[in-house]
Amino acid sequence: MPTMEKVRHLKATELLDAVVDAGSFVSWDTEPQQPVLSEEYARDVAKARERSGADESVITGAGLIRGKRVAVIVSEFSFLAGSIGHAAAQRIVAAVERATAEGLPLLAGPASGGTRMQEGTLAFLSMVKITGAVRAHRQAGFPYLVYLRHPTTGGVMASWGSLGHINVAEPAALLGFLGPRVYEALYGEAFPENVQVAENLFNKGLIDGVVEPGELADLVGRALDILAPENSMAEGPLSAPPETLNVRPSTVDAWTSIGISRRPRRPDLRQLLKFGATDALPLNGTGQGEKDPGLLLALARFGTQSCIVLGHARPLRKDAAGMGPGSLREARRGMKLAEELRLPLLTVIDTAGAALSQEAEEGGLAGEIARSLHELIGLESPSVSVLLGQGAGGGALALLPADRTIAAQHSWLSPLPPEGASAIVHRTTAFAPAMAQAQGVNVAALYANGLVDHIVDERADASLEPREFCTRMARAIEYELASVAVVPVSQLVASRARKYRNLGS
Repeated sequence: MPTMEKVRHLKATELLDAVVDAGSFVSWDTEPQQPVLSEEYARDVAKARERSGADESVITGAGLIRGKRVAVIVSEFSFLAGSIGHAAAQRIVAAVERATAEGLPLLAGPASGGTRMQEGTLAFLSMVKITGAVRAHRQAGFPYLVYLRHPTTGGVMASWGSLGHINVAEPAALLGFLGPRVYEALYGEAFPENVQVAENLFNKGLIDGVVEPGELADLVGRALDILAPENSMAEGPLSAPPETLNVRPSTVDAWTSIGISRRPRRPDLRQLLKFGATDALPLNGTGQGEKDPGLLLALARFGTQSCIVLGHARPLRKDAAGMGPGSLREARRGMKLAEELRLPLLTVIDTAGAALSQEAEEGGLAGEIARSLHELIGLESPSVSVLLGQGAGGGALALLPADRTIAAQHSWLSPLPPEGASAIVHRTTAFAPAMAQAQGVNVAALYANGLVDHIVDERADASLEPREFCTRMARAIEYELASVAVVPVSQLVASRARKYRNLGS
C-alpha cells in the first residue's frame, strides 16, 4: 500500500478539470470577507493567495457532470493547507445553501488540515454551521456526494468531509481525525503507518470506494442517474404489467421447495443485480467502522425505477459465518438513505440464518433485529421486499416488512431452519419435512395468509435458468416499485402496519 509521501496533491483546478464537463463550470465565489487579521496572519494570507492562485482555501460553483448540473465545493490545499477559517466557512455555507435553494445535488472535494489555527475557536466552531447547512441539504432530499482528497484531517474530516450519502476517496489519500504531525509532537513517536490511508478505510467499512480522479465523473454520473429526484418517484405504474402477476404458487410440498432453494447454483442477489438491474452502484459498510460480508447495500435502478437495495449476500464459502449484527447496522444505513433521498427501499431475503456465535450475541444481534423491524414497519419511504431463496429465522424477518412482497416460487420463510424446528419439537431432525409443511413456510401458505403479493415463477428451478429468472424477477420488482412510488408515504405506512396486523385473519 502506498505511503503518504508518495502521493501528489490534487489541486482544486485539476479536480474541476477532471470531473466537470468542459466549459460548464460557473464560479459562485465573491471576494472573501476576512476577519480582523494580525499583521503576520495578513502576510500569510497574501502569500497563500499568490502561491496558490486562489483567493481562499475553497472554490465553489456549479457545472455539468455528464450533462447534469451539480453544485461543487473543492478545497485548495496549497492555500494554508486547505484550512477553514471564517471566510472559507462562509463561502462553504453559502454554496450549500444555494445548492439547496436551487435543488441541486452537491459534490464536495475536501483536502484540508482542518480548522485554521490562526483564527482559533471561532474558526473551529464554524464546523457546526457547515454541518447544519449540509444537514438541511440532505433533509431536503438532495444528494450530497463526497470525494475525500489527500490529505483530509481534523475538523473537516469530522464534519462535512464525512457526511456524504456516498463517500469515496482519492487513492492512497491520508484521511483521519488525527493529524500525524500532531500525534508525533504530543507522544514523541510516529503514528502507525497505513491506518489513515483511504484503502484501509475502505476495508474497515468507513468509505464506499477508492476512486481515481479520472473515474470520478463517471461515478457521479451513474450515482445521479439513480439518485436524481426527478427520476426516483415520478414514474407512474408501468403500462404493460408483467406476466408474473398471473403466477400462482407451486404445487410441490414445502420440503421440496426448501431443497430447491438450497442448491448451490441458485441465483442470488449478486446475479439479480448483474442480470436484472439497469445499473447498480455498490456501497460499503456502515460508515462507522463495520463491514459485514453477510449484507449487500447498493444504489440501483430496475428499468425506470430507482431504489436503495439492501439484502442478504449468499455466502461464497460453506464455512462463512452467518449474518452478524454489523449487517443490520449497515442495513439501517440503507433505510436512512431511502428516507432522506425519497427513494423506494428494496430488501432481498436469502439467508440460512443469522450468525450463532459469542461475537453476534455480544454485538447485540437480537437488538439489531428489533431495531431493523422497528425501522421497516414505520419507514417513511415506499418499500418492496423479495423472498429470493432461503428465509430462516430472525435474520430473514429483519429485512421482510414492506408495502409489497414478491416471492420466488420456491422461496420460504420459517422461524428456524426446519431441521432446528424438528429438533426442538421432536428432539431429532428427522421430522424436518413434516415440520416445514405443518408450519406453513412455503410460498403457497405465505400467499394464502396474505404476506406474499406477487409470485415469480421458476419454471421448475431458478438454478437451471438464472439469467431468465433474474430478468423476470427484475420486471416484477420494477412493476412493484412503480406501484408504491405513486402512493403518499403516510398512506403506505398506515396500510403497511395494517397488513402485518391482519396477517392470517
